[in-house]
Amino acid sequence: MDLIQRPRRLRGSETLRKMVRETRIDKSSLIYPLFVREGNNIEEEIPSMEGQFRYSVDRLPYELERLSRAGVSSVMLFGIPDHKDEVGSGAYAENGIVQKALREAKKQFPDMYYITDVCMCEYTSHGHCGVLCGHEVENDATLELLSKTALSHVEAGADMVAPSDMMDGRVRAIRQCLDKNGHKETPIMSYAVKYASAFYGPFRDAAGSAPAFGDRKSYQMDYHNRREGMKEALTDIEEGADIIMIKPAMSYLDMVSEVHKATNVPIAAYSVSGEYAMVKAAAKMGWIEEDKIVCEMAASAYRAGVQIYLTYYAKELAGFIDEGRIG
Repeated sequence: MDLIQRPRRLRGSETLRKMVRETRIDKSSLIYPLFVREGNNIEEEIPSMEGQFRYSVDRLPYELERLSRAGVSSVMLFGIPDHKDEVGSGAYAENGIVQKALREAKKQFPDMYYITDVCMCEYTSHGHCGVLCGHEVENDATLELLSKTALSHVEAGADMVAPSDMMDGRVRAIRQCLDKNGHKETPIMSYAVKYASAFYGPFRDAAGSAPAFGDRKSYQMDYHNRREGMKEALTDIEEGADIIMIKPAMSYLDMVSEVHKATNVPIAAYSVSGEYAMVKAAAKMGWIEEDKIVCEMAASAYRAGVQIYLTYYAKELAGFIDEGRIG
């Protein structure tokens, strides 16, 4: 055959394949989600997320040490309070669970980077992400509580805040609150393109945050919509978001690509609990090779345009990067 173009020339050896690799992955781009709860000496496995745990504050440093040894330097903290009420007061309490966890973590591992999820669902007795008026979430009344929560996290030591509630205007409200209180340098990573997804099921088990009635479709996005996701991303950037997150990851890589092309801010994606649980379940049955699937899923997110990857497999991926299996 008289062929000029032979793409296989660049696939002939492992060294050459790595040399021409288009997608690069670094451990510094990984964020590990962590669940912290009230109590002492608690490290309880989450039934629907094998290998993931809820930690009391005194046990949290042991997991931070494991992450540090693996080379994962950033975590996202989710709080599980003992007390819940109608207005989610535990979210912004001075001695709330996330606030206590931040102070202890900062003391023991000051070089780790701490991001906090800012939402009300784990703290409200009804499980919704804001203040209720009847059975409806009252958008504007919720903004004040989200701002108070973000400020309390930063004052307790958070390096970045990540609002996940999907209320209109919450990025602007949080930005103004932080700036007013002397935290102009604290970045906001907005869950801007967050879909009402069935992939969140295991997380709601882990955090005890399932809504007591109804669903979240009046504030989280319809998964049929693409242009709406772009509107959310651009609106949040105008309001002061420094990083835009797409959630979930695996089924929404088209949105990762779209937002990446249309904006000039870093793009994050959250490989959520349902993605993790499906891989774990299939691997346990012997139907897939877990490590290869994990690498392939991560590479697909970065290939689509992700620069930051939130994943429950952060430690494993860090090891795979060290081994040269990915990245």
